[in-house]
Amino acid sequence: MVFAAPGEALTRAEEVLGADPSPLHASVAHQVIGIWQRDFGDTRRALAHLRRARDLAARADSAEREADVLATLGVALVHAGRTREGLAAFERGVARGSGHTRARVLFRRAYVWWVLGRHGEALEDVRRAIPVLRQADDVIWTARALTLRATVHLAQGSVERADADFTAAEALWDTTGQEHDKADAVESRGLAAFRAGDVPAALRLLDEAEERYAKLGTPTFMLTIRRCEVLMAAGLATEALAEADAALATLDGIGGQSTRRAELLLVAARAARLAGEPQTSLARAAVAVRLFAGQRRTWYETHARLVLIEARVATGGGSGRLVADAAAVAERLAAFGAPAAPEASLLAGRIALGLGWTADAERHLAVAARSRHSGPPLARMTGWAAQALRARAAGSARGVLEAGRRGLDVLDDHRMTLGASELRARATAQGAELAALAQQASLVSGGPRRLLDWSERWRATVLSAPPTRPPADPVLLTAMTAFRELASRAEEARTDGGRPAPALEREQRRLEREIRSRTLHIRGEAPGGGDRFDVARLLRRLGDDVRLVELAVLDGRVHVLLCGQGRVRRFEAGLLAEAEVEAEHVQAGLRRLAHPGAEARLPLVEAAGARLQHLLLGPAAAHLGPGPVVVVPPGRLHRVPWALLPALRERVLSVSPSASSWLRARDTAPPPGGRLVLVRGPGLASGGAEVPELADRYAGPRTAAVDGTGPPSPEGATGTDEPPGAPRLSPPVDGTEPARRGLDGTSRGRDDTGQQWPRDERRGLADGTGAGDAPRGGTVVLEGDAARVPRVLRELDGAALAHIAAHGTFRADSPLFSSLRMADGPLIVHDFERLDRSPYRIILPCCDTARFASVGADELLGLVTALLPLGTAGVVACTAPVNDAAAVPLMLALHKGLEAGLSLAEALRDARASLPDDAVHQATGWAFSAFGAA
Repeated sequence: MVFAAPGEALTRAEEVLGADPSPLHASVAHQVIGIWQRDFGDTRRALAHLRRARDLAARADSAEREADVLATLGVALVHAGRTREGLAAFERGVARGSGHTRARVLFRRAYVWWVLGRHGEALEDVRRAIPVLRQADDVIWTARALTLRATVHLAQGSVERADADFTAAEALWDTTGQEHDKADAVESRGLAAFRAGDVPAALRLLDEAEERYAKLGTPTFMLTIRRCEVLMAAGLATEALAEADAALATLDGIGGQSTRRAELLLVAARAARLAGEPQTSLARAAVAVRLFAGQRRTWYETHARLVLIEARVATGGGSGRLVADAAAVAERLAAFGAPAAPEASLLAGRIALGLGWTADAERHLAVAARSRHSGPPLARMTGWAAQALRARAAGSARGVLEAGRRGLDVLDDHRMTLGASELRARATAQGAELAALAQQASLVSGGPRRLLDWSERWRATVLSAPPTRPPADPVLLTAMTAFRELASRAEEARTDGGRPAPALEREQRRLEREIRSRTLHIRGEAPGGGDRFDVARLLRRLGDDVRLVELAVLDGRVHVLLCGQGRVRRFEAGLLAEAEVEAEHVQAGLRRLAHPGAEARLPLVEAAGARLQHLLLGPAAAHLGPGPVVVVPPGRLHRVPWALLPALRERVLSVSPSASSWLRARDTAPPPGGRLVLVRGPGLASGGAEVPELADRYAGPRTAAVDGTGPPSPEGATGTDEPPGAPRLSPPVDGTEPARRGLDGTSRGRDDTGQQWPRDERRGLADGTGAGDAPRGGTVVLEGDAARVPRVLRELDGAALAHIAAHGTFRADSPLFSSLRMADGPLIVHDFERLDRSPYRIILPCCDTARFASVGADELLGLVTALLPLGTAGVVACTAPVNDAAAVPLMLALHKGLEAGLSLAEALRDARASLPDDAVHQATGWAFSAFGAA
């Protein structure tokens, strides 16, 4: 019962002790309390109860009872870090027990061998125990033994054997009421999924196990360790570090197991290293090494030493001593059969290369490279990285490029199994070294075209294929609706009283975690999605007039790849670090210029723009020609206001995350019908003043969806089944749409069939509703209470142009919760990902709508980058805070250009030129960029 219902078992055991039991029964009760304290409470109390249980068993003269207690005591002693005493207790237990009891003792000793990392001994004890347990028809202990054997197989990299044992154990658990063991089985399947490379399934199963444990009220330290491993593999190292540190604090607070503390320190050290915190990694790893050594856990100690060496390299560079240490760790890990052995060999080879020890490097790298042909994706990536370093040391650029291509192909296939765009983006960090090696090799041997090809090979790869659409998950949909309501109430509380609402904000954060967690469970499509970049095709589409400027960063320096007129030229510019500092100065200047009275700063901002041009474009600025320019910056330069650079200031200018995404945007056809959607959210300083004027300008049939304060629509005008008071569409007198051209280059009227844009009724939108009855053509205006997220999403789906005047909030901590404020709360990136097709063109006139988080190798997460793979070909958004009032004339002028048939970039150029010549309006114009190619 202590594993089926821990709290009830504890209560029953205390009741037994309070009823003057016999020594035999008292021994059982103390053992139960000891197990509870060992696994869920204070290890010191556990040892006291288990020693009492052992003494009582001896008084009862029951050898079988004593053997069973000695096994439980042995586990507790090992978890307390007293390994020698624990193993001695097992020796006595094996000697005292017989038959069925001895098999149970052997199983628990096998568990201890696994804890100690001695997998051979663990498998031997399980091999001896399982036949006896089966013969005794002991379903529960047989299932436990199979689960343990599967876990040991996983530690040795034998995924297929583990899967067979997990399947057999699960079939047995289904016949029992052991809820804790069932939760453990789900957790184990999560570990198996992770070892097989299925990160979404691993996260889903571990979350399910956590829910099961929570119902039982049991701590989840081992689950936390496993979840952190999966998070790190998914590129979420910062989250893993936070979870490990929180679990450490909880464990220390209850006086929990010393073995779990060491394991949590190890996983925290790994997470800190991957998160770019080498000093934290060094401190955690050093303590973990000492604890593991004291616990006589050589397998774990060796893994901790690997992380310790990696942290020392990150903090102080390489040395001959570190090469020797890494090589010794690699040998020990290989002897254990540990999957991490190639990582240690790669580390030794990398350090040796840095010291110029080519012979030593070749020896270690050759060992690491053996893993490139088998194993899970990340292990093969390690092998291909080693192979690329070997080729570079041998002076073979071709070998480097081949290893880079093969390794990144492996990672591409792995990424496409991930459904969430966030996981895809963060997973690219695993290929950063390979991509950098290939870029350097292509610069040396292949000329500008090859460098462009490799720059594109690893730039904005998440945009190469749409994210997998979230399923019609009722729990997810409910959580998103509740999140929106809570966020709206919290915002009202801050606005009305100026005070935060802690309870609301805590619940909002909980819902954020739930939404994000369920989103990360989504599996991707089959491998092989996305298009391959073709330089020749790019040059054909650019023609003779358009120039595409792609900025590649090699060894910290910006290289400008100027594409156009059938060729690619390369120019060297400045240092990336200096450009980043200058870009921050420009951002600060634009923030100041958004407020009247800062006119004196205008010359300073313009001078900073000139310095940025020198650092980012260098001599290429003189070769841009007179035509349109497309800028493809690296992720770390996403906040540059490109229109401020003197050479780009009066040009038709667009920005794209990659040349591939620009090509895709050029090839994206507008939807039929040309529906325009105008949205005005609450609380804008300008009141979204451009929206009513645009609504009047786009005269003709439109839905006047307002908050009830305007004139009502004529009765019976819509012919729909909407309830009274719902927004209605006013048709023209002759029942047709005007056939005026402009917004998307196509007719804005209905097509000949009068059919609506097709939608996927199975999924619904963020509130679980269907797609609605909006017509394909015409104009829809949503403002006041009508600008609610479900209605806004229905109208945006498949629109030709959307203008959304709403407060933008960028979340650097969680970019996919960046939002636009609607009447009922935030419209977040996750909402947009539920659309069948996002609008062909989108205009976002408010602050922070073009801010991104740079993650992975060179990926961007934010609102604009979420829209581009979903069918949006062009976006206008701003990279800095702007003056709301000054944005109104800019937006009106922008729409005037669109009505004349211009692209977003052309219309934005003309709109800037039409603004008054004061500092506020100039800064407002520079803050906006056109993204994509529409």
